[in-house]
Amino acid sequence: MASILDEYEDSLSRSAVLQPGCPSVGIPHSGYVNAQLEKEVPIFTKQRIDFTPSERITSLVVSCNQLCMSLGKDTLLRIDLGKANEPNHVELGRKDDAKVHKMFLDHTGSHLLIALSSTEVLYVNRNGQKVRPLARWKGQLVESVGWNKALGTESSTGPILVGTTQGQIFEAELSASEGGLFGPAPDLYFRPLYVLNEEGGPAPVCALEAERGPDGRGFVIATTRQRLFQFIGRASEGAEVQGFSGLFAAYADHPPPFREFPSSLGYSELAFYTPKLRSAPRAFAWMMGDGVLYGALDCGRPDSLLSEERVWEYPEGVGPGASPPLAIVLTQFHFLLLLADRVEAVCTLTGQVVLRDHFLEKFGPLRHMVKDSSTGHLWAYTERAVFRYHVQREARDVWRTYLDMNRFDLAKEYCRERPDCLDTVLAREAEFCFRQRRYLESARCYALTQSYFEEIALKFLEARQEEALAEFLQRKLAGLKPAERTQATLLTTWLTELYLSRLGALQGDPEALSLYRETRERFRSFLSSPRHKEWLFASRASIHELLASHGDTEHMVYFAVIMQDYERVVAYHCQHEAYEEALAVLARHRDPQLFYKFSPILIRHIPRQLVDAWIEMGSRLDARQLIPALVNYSQGGEAQQVSQATRYMEFCVNVLGETEQAIHNYLLSLYARSQPASLLAYLEQAGASPHRVHYDLKYALRLCAEHGHHRACVHVYKVLELYEEAVDLALQVDVDLAKQCADLPEDDEELRKKLWLKIARHVVQEEEDVQTAMACLASCPLLKIEDVLPFFPDFVTIDHFKEAICSSLKAYNHHIQELQREMEEATASAQRIRRDLQELRGRYGTVEPQDKCATCDFPLLNRPFYLFLCGHMFHADCLLQAVRPGLPAYKQARLEELQRKLGAAPAPAKGSTRTKEAEAGAAAAGPSREQLKADLDELVAAECVYCGELMIRSIDRPFIDPQRYEEEHLSWL
Repeated sequence: MASILDEYEDSLSRSAVLQPGCPSVGIPHSGYVNAQLEKEVPIFTKQRIDFTPSERITSLVVSCNQLCMSLGKDTLLRIDLGKANEPNHVELGRKDDAKVHKMFLDHTGSHLLIALSSTEVLYVNRNGQKVRPLARWKGQLVESVGWNKALGTESSTGPILVGTTQGQIFEAELSASEGGLFGPAPDLYFRPLYVLNEEGGPAPVCALEAERGPDGRGFVIATTRQRLFQFIGRASEGAEVQGFSGLFAAYADHPPPFREFPSSLGYSELAFYTPKLRSAPRAFAWMMGDGVLYGALDCGRPDSLLSEERVWEYPEGVGPGASPPLAIVLTQFHFLLLLADRVEAVCTLTGQVVLRDHFLEKFGPLRHMVKDSSTGHLWAYTERAVFRYHVQREARDVWRTYLDMNRFDLAKEYCRERPDCLDTVLAREAEFCFRQRRYLESARCYALTQSYFEEIALKFLEARQEEALAEFLQRKLAGLKPAERTQATLLTTWLTELYLSRLGALQGDPEALSLYRETRERFRSFLSSPRHKEWLFASRASIHELLASHGDTEHMVYFAVIMQDYERVVAYHCQHEAYEEALAVLARHRDPQLFYKFSPILIRHIPRQLVDAWIEMGSRLDARQLIPALVNYSQGGEAQQVSQATRYMEFCVNVLGETEQAIHNYLLSLYARSQPASLLAYLEQAGASPHRVHYDLKYALRLCAEHGHHRACVHVYKVLELYEEAVDLALQVDVDLAKQCADLPEDDEELRKKLWLKIARHVVQEEEDVQTAMACLASCPLLKIEDVLPFFPDFVTIDHFKEAICSSLKAYNHHIQELQREMEEATASAQRIRRDLQELRGRYGTVEPQDKCATCDFPLLNRPFYLFLCGHMFHADCLLQAVRPGLPAYKQARLEELQRKLGAAPAPAKGSTRTKEAEAGAAAAGPSREQLKADLDELVAAECVYCGELMIRSIDRPFIDPQRYEEEHLSWL
């Protein structure tokens, strides 16, 4: 074990030199460079808005990128932050001394409510300039508004909740539609629902929030100075029209559940955190006298919306005393408290202050702070200035906080895109699990880190945790890259050694049988794992050595099968004389090379089964490579040995149709040794053509001669066309066989006659059988009695040949008569030919002036023409055009050549006479014009184009040329 670890450390050091900076196994350092390339941007960045109000700012709200602020007592400034250079001023038109108490802007940024200290409420829509008083609301000092996020739109708020300083909760609905002088008021209705009480009686409704869960249930959270109330209920059918009345009606007889705290600021404020990609809030923070109640919001809980609640005390110097918090906003991991001179940010996970941002006195005391949920920006203001906070990468260090709290899953979630931080978390988790003795979990975490490999391995070894060490090695192996072959080899070898040692320790212990089986299954899963297949294949030699050193033949065979190393499996079975198991492996995996290698061994022990397997393999096996095994096996000469070899060779020849000469030669040798009858049948089946047989004829002849198979030799002589040798050998066996051989050279009468003479001589001289000799004479018409007579002895009387001599004389007489008759017929035919020639010399035809060409139908005498004996007349050029397509290619070429020469030959001058010298010179220069014309006439005018063979040969030609068929077809449409 120690030697393996030393080798692995050496490979790590080599890998570190070759691949510096690689974060995979083999790097003895973390593999990460924690260099700060840029200055870290703060989470909260404050920016003062370049804006100087004309009057003091009394209130400010922001929602959906819409900012509204009241200036003085009679001016409303609205700014679309997407178009900040286009502010909109609206005059409230107030003549009294009423001041703006609070402003409320819905989640769409469309509906603005302005609560005045004179218990009046004004309504302004984003798309309008008109400030409209809400008559039904008069007399109520509005302290909070709960907007309807589910039903609210830009044109209508839907049912909303309104809280007053007298503790009353009203339900109302506003519409943005503007009628004429007698049009409807914006406040559609305004009705009371509930009254919130504290111990002293009704208390101001400091905050209202309404939400709807995914299951259709409604939730309302309302706060007073010391209490937080929850209203939970399922809306009935058609509840959209009734609004929240059904929800609050359920608490008419009993108060809703609430949380109460003794201290009081005189007010309280509630903040929700809603992720940008979610519609429902996820966390809340309630600022009250005893601190900040923080928790999660879970709409799925049946009895309470709040979960995981805890109270964070105010930081030092903040509280109901000298420096009370004025407002609170909530982000993902912080809540920000607004004080008169500063803003403090507190982490919701630890309660620690992460930011104290003081403001200059020249801006005046801070008044309030709000958050735009759509953008995540925070807004704070004094009477003379407006500030905006940008929140950037708030979760950057949250992983460290969760890590200190040992909440590793959350820590990994928030540093998943930061490998260096993730490595730190995994290392800490691994150490924590190791201390808790959860070794398997520790090994899984260590395998994902960049910690020193040897330290972790030694750590598990010292703790005697081989199972955890194996888990660690397996996971490291799975994370290796293809190029890291050395590390993979060492890891697979080490893992195999661990498993084998474990199995060896458990084997033989009856009490540990179940553990032994479990370990064996894990080892087999490791060996057969597709993830490790590449590495195991590369390390298969060393793994086999380990298996052999431990004597684990069972897993040696199992691993060889997985690696498809069937050669090793078959060899193992053969070594242990399990030949049928070896053949079963060969038959199952059907590898021809393995058959070639192990057949010489298997055929000695299970010949019949092996030949059956060969036959089952069929054409996938090359029979030539199996011949050595068959030859070695059949040398014993036993009937069973030869029969199995013959059976497979016959299968190759008769079923597979093998044509290899070696196979046929070997089959011939088997037949010659043990089955002579089959030998002759095989030769006859192979045929008598020397080009179609697949065996070696000379080898077959020598083989048959050695074993004395004369009939087979005669057949081979016949195939070799050695007819004389065939007849000579056949005469030693059977005269009839010799007669068959003598008739084979059909095209060579001289040779046939010679062969029959041999047979006749043998019959006369060897057998002294005159009758048989006369039968030979009758069997071959080429033999005459005069050819056979010399073979007979002198004392033989003529009585034996009388009949044969008479037959010969009759044949001669008949032949003479046939020759005379043929001569008479030839003489008569010559006389007829001479008579026809005399008649043809006087044959002529008449051409009338009105005769026309049979092809073009124009007058015939206008151009040179041809007149045939059948009566058809053609212009010379028309006949040429009609004859040309029917001529063969070589005649067409000859025709073109004659036309070219005739055109180049000079025409004879009229009335001139040519001397003998001129004619001799023209003949020497080439054919004369008359000769060319005669050749052309012989080629073109040998027969009438309508009555001769040319017309007969064109009977299968279509009337319309196929190439012009489409054109002709279109012309008829």
